[in-house]
Amino acid sequence: MTDGFEFTRDGEVARLTFARPEKMNAITYGMWSAIPDVVAEVEADPALKVLVLTGAGKHFSAGADISEFRDLRSTADGAATYDKAVDGAVAALTSMRKPSVAMIQGNCIGGGCQLSVACDFRFASEDARFGITPAKLGIVFHFDSTRLLVALVGPANARYLLLSGELIDAVRAREIGLVNDLHAAEGLTAATAAFVDTLCSRSQASIRGMNRIIEKIVAGRQTPDDEVDAIRLAALHGEDYAEGVDAFLNRRPPKFTHR
Repeated sequence: MTDGFEFTRDGEVARLTFARPEKMNAITYGMWSAIPDVVAEVEADPALKVLVLTGAGKHFSAGADISEFRDLRSTADGAATYDKAVDGAVAALTSMRKPSVAMIQGNCIGGGCQLSVACDFRFASEDARFGITPAKLGIVFHFDSTRLLVALVGPANARYLLLSGELIDAVRAREIGLVNDLHAAEGLTAATAAFVDTLCSRSQASIRGMNRIIEKIVAGRQTPDDEVDAIRLAALHGEDYAEGVDAFLNRRPPKFTHR
């Protein structure tokens, strides 16, 4: 595993922890570059159903490690190479069929907020702070990440965050839809785990199929295509559909076996 990360498994749940607490979990080029491999490992492991991203210590992540910029982003070619790694990390998370959950405490800023937006869900502690700060660095934010942000919070709030570079508190983040829910710091882990357990109990065929369809809609798809039709048809003929209907009719909890 790349320096700066801790990757662990707990039953059906994988956890990727930004582990540079002395740097407020700033994300290095090596960490950006490693995220697609982590995602691929989670996707390929049939025992895993959910990926949780979080930070060690008091913060989720303060963003990209700016101390690397003079060496890695000092030329156009260097910036392009660095941006390719960032884009690859975001694309890997957004294209996951298995759900991803960001569990956020403290600072969630810049590239840290960018990665949280790329996740399917965001649960935050009441002391969390959010911001995306390219305007403070003379950088124009990545297109795909901008699209994801606009889809999540709307163009007006996306403009506020990107053009001002100002930080917002957790309550405001919840109001604009940047996070799904807030919890007291001491209850965040338990609340996130309870939601993750819910995801694990649902039909994985449904979850992964619907996650792919939502990805297509966010990317601008207006009508079903052959892949959407195939996903829905496969579910209709799948074991989970038969089990779900039988469980409903017999008033019992479903026991899905699909992985």
